[in-house]
Amino acid sequence: MAYLPRMVSDPPVKLSRLREIGWAEWDPIGVLPEGEPWRHHPAANEYDGYLLHVASRIRRDWTVAEASDYLVRIESEHMGLGTSAKTRARAEATATAIQRYLETLSDDR
Repeated sequence: MAYLPRMVSDPPVKLSRLREIGWAEWDPIGVLPEGEPWRHHPAANEYDGYLLHVASRIRRDWTVAEASDYLVRIESEHMGLGTSAKTRARAEATATAIQRYLETLSDDR
């Protein structure tokens, strides 16, 4: 099972949970048809690096707005998809869901 690198005092982050969030909220290139599960899909790890980066930075110093800006830049510039009416909303939903997930880890202490 993969986990996000962490500080000694931070509880581990499950990559599978980040994938659930990313596939449900983001999927900017539309890899999965709506309703298709990500588990066992050949592209299940497609967004791992971006999601892990967002989780790591939210833990350290980013706000949801900064994480959203990052995801918008990834989608529009790095992936070369430009922006659409849904770009910002998708990024904000993803960053917010990751922040909420991280907060549940803090509550478990």
